[in-house]
Amino acid sequence: MASDSRPPPYYENYAYQSENLAAPSLASGFYVGRRYMSPYYPSTVPHYVPRVCTQPSAPATTIAHPISSPRKFCTARIRRALCLSLSIIILLLGATIAGILIWYFVTDSCFGSKIRCGTLAVCVSPSQWCDGVNDCPNGEDENRCVRLYGSRFLLEVYSSESKDWYPVCYDDWNDDYGKTACVDMGYNKDTYFSSKATKLTSSFTTFMRLNTSADDTDLYKKLYNSKQCSSGSVVSLRCIQCGLSSKNSNPRNRIVGGNLAALGEWPWQVSLHIQGTHLCGGSIITPEWIVTAAHCVEGSYSQPFYWRVYAGILLQQEMLRPKGHRVAKIISHPNYDSETKNNDVALMKLQSPLKFDEAIEPVCLPNPGMIFQPAERCWISGWGAQRQGGNTSKELYAAIVPLIESSRCNTRHVYNGHVLSTMICAGYLEGKVDSCQGDSGGPLVTEKHALWWLVGDTSWGTGCASVNKPGVYGNMTQFTDWIYRNMQANR
Repeated sequence: MASDSRPPPYYENYAYQSENLAAPSLASGFYVGRRYMSPYYPSTVPHYVPRVCTQPSAPATTIAHPISSPRKFCTARIRRALCLSLSIIILLLGATIAGILIWYFVTDSCFGSKIRCGTLAVCVSPSQWCDGVNDCPNGEDENRCVRLYGSRFLLEVYSSESKDWYPVCYDDWNDDYGKTACVDMGYNKDTYFSSKATKLTSSFTTFMRLNTSADDTDLYKKLYNSKQCSSGSVVSLRCIQCGLSSKNSNPRNRIVGGNLAALGEWPWQVSLHIQGTHLCGGSIITPEWIVTAAHCVEGSYSQPFYWRVYAGILLQQEMLRPKGHRVAKIISHPNYDSETKNNDVALMKLQSPLKFDEAIEPVCLPNPGMIFQPAERCWISGWGAQRQGGNTSKELYAAIVPLIESSRCNTRHVYNGHVLSTMICAGYLEGKVDSCQGDSGGPLVTEKHALWWLVGDTSWGTGCASVNKPGVYGNMTQFTDWIYRNMQANR
């Protein structure tokens, strides 16, 4: 967080940069090239220095002989033996790698981020799922599509026949069907929260209904289009209990300028470390998945084994290595643009799930149909610098920032058209409070219907708390489908 209104030099809200790094040269135009830390080498890995071959000085009395000495003969034999051993090792290593690759592609043909077509050994990319085109042989990519709609978490299923989304009638619905739908969105059955009936509104004229007499056990083959819903209610589905804060019963009493956070106040906030240093923030969305910014994990930071994730801890000095959670996989948005910061979002999958308690809880992902209005009050949190050019904070801070209409942010004297549809502005044009270096990837949240929703992830900005330069965040409403598809593909 930062509250310095002095006009600072330009830089983008990247992660922590140590003060002894050379200042980057300014590129022409708005954007500034990224400064990279040197490649990370764990302290346990030795750094090898090339050897310099030297020859010992021969004594003056030494007489050279024209014939091969026993030493040279032995050296030749040793070289041949070493070459033979090395060749055998290389062959064995190659065979092992080939075997692993064959096993991997045969046993799991849906490698990377692709999604399997039912039980068939055919895979499609997440972008092909629910796009109105049958890419799977049996059309599973179009008839197994589910989503949650609006702040009431209405379950909707895509009809490949009508090419549209419809709510599911609550007739004959039960929790088993709910768990199946949640798993198809990428959630784990263990996080399942509830299915309940929600009264119909006049806008609903067509539904998906269950045919309980169908022999097929597949939920999606039991569903059919109908104009009738006897119960008069549709399914509201909660795949995970999210958006709860044990300390935020009345956030309006908080100080607008920013303040220290209390334990459990922002339980979805995590600190992302490399080599024991806080680099970026992130948000918990399930026990295994973290949302952050793509620019935090680009280049040399893209390897998951470098990272540690700390949850439920406020003070940086308490984030010791044994408390950190290892990262199994990092997935950046395939259309992320490092120059424009378009699609600045990434996912981290943890090697082992988090254990939820009052200090560690997920935030709710915004569902399709949710609209966040200009001037709506949001909160940012993180361990970012307290002033322009300063070090990251040792304690977690939070502050209120209102949303700013994109058209206003794109005016010539603000960001001059650089705020795209995948971005959202928040802050004060007069430069009161802002996110800063070290806040990148962290949450921008708002409260609706007694739940906290992830509006965006901290992406970029010019300076910290500068006049006419508010913070710019990834627009999470644009990324929800992408997140669900990748969670599903990487269960």
